[in-house]
Amino acid sequence: MQLTLDIPDHCLPLPPDKNALARQLKLYSALLLFQSGQLSRGAACEFADVDIYTFFAACRKHQIPVINIDVDEIEADLLRFERRHPA
Repeated sequence: MQLTLDIPDHCLPLPPDKNALARQLKLYSALLLFQSGQLSRGAACEFADVDIYTFFAACRKHQIPVINIDVDEIEADLLRFERRHPA
C-alpha cells in the first residue's frame, strides 16, 4: 500500500531528503506499533523494511524493550520449576 502525507515545510529537516525522511517515518511508525503491541518484531521489521539487527538497535536507542515478559510470569515459572526440581 502506498500512503501520501502532507507535512508542513517548516517541520522538515533542511534540506529535506524525501527518501531519508520516508525511511525514518516508516521506522518510527514500526517502533510505535511494535511498542503498543500492534505488530510483532518480524512484522515491524517488514513494515520498516529493515533487518532484525537494525530494528533491535533502534529499539535500544529509543529504550523500547524487545522482550516483553511480566515479572509475575517469571516468578510463577520459577516457582513451578522449583516444585518440579527441589534442591
